[in-house]
Amino acid sequence: QVQLVESGGGSVQAGGSLRLSCAVSGLPGSRYCMGWFRRAPGKEREGVAAIDGDGAATYENSVKDRFTISQDHAKKNLYLQMNNLGPDDAAMYYCAADFSWPTCATYCSGGNCYAGLFDNWGQGTQVTVSS
Repeated sequence: QVQLVESGGGSVQAGGSLRLSCAVSGLPGSRYCMGWFRRAPGKEREGVAAIDGDGAATYENSVKDRFTISQDHAKKNLYLQMNNLGPDDAAMYYCAADFSWPTCATYCSGGNCYAGLFDNWGQGTQVTVSS
């Protein structure tokens, strides 16, 4: 059974940085797509970034030059380094994973990843940005 546990959220001033972590257990193999999503109050959940088992990453356009998704060698942790945070980045951030397809190409298009295609989710970690 796959389990995802996020951490690292908090409150920062605009322009600041945070690093989110997602502890992953129960991965069935090395062929997967894992991603970060966020949901702000009153808005729909949106994909932020995703990465597959080979390390190929994709980003939503508004975060492309500020956020970096990565995973450790043992694939037991997923990270999201977030720099130059702004008020629009404030949201609950979720880690997600799916193993139906071996890359993120099926899950994401043009940097937009589709939450409905991911079967495994963490509980989320809150990010607050003050101006």
